[in-house]
Amino acid sequence: MSKTLRTHELQTRRHRRVRKHVIGTAERPRLTVFRSNKHIVAQIIDDSAGRTLVAASTLEAGQRGGATGNIAAATEIGKLVASRALSQGVTKVVFDRGSSRYHGRVAALAEAAREAGLEL
Repeated sequence: MSKTLRTHELQTRRHRRVRKHVIGTAERPRLTVFRSNKHIVAQIIDDSAGRTLVAASTLEAGQRGGATGNIAAATEIGKLVASRALSQGVTKVVFDRGSSRYHGRVAALAEAAREAGLEL
């Protein structure tokens, strides 16, 4: 088994372990975070309907100007996803950190979303 395959398998296990407990509903959808080396993506998902309500990413045209893989970029995405959620009428969400630790960019995104008005 190659190293990348084993790493991906462990990452999938961690994400499944988190997702056993974190479920998004219409009243409290799920704020999920995907973090790569260069970018960060946040989505608010209603699992009962199976659709994405709001999304924000450093891959968007307005966010690609400077560095996209640091804490400052994650903070901007947290504020952006929170403002978009509030405009859609979503005030409470449950946080899904995925397979990442609640640390660094993931924590910065969550804190920025809290400060912008979302209840996590």
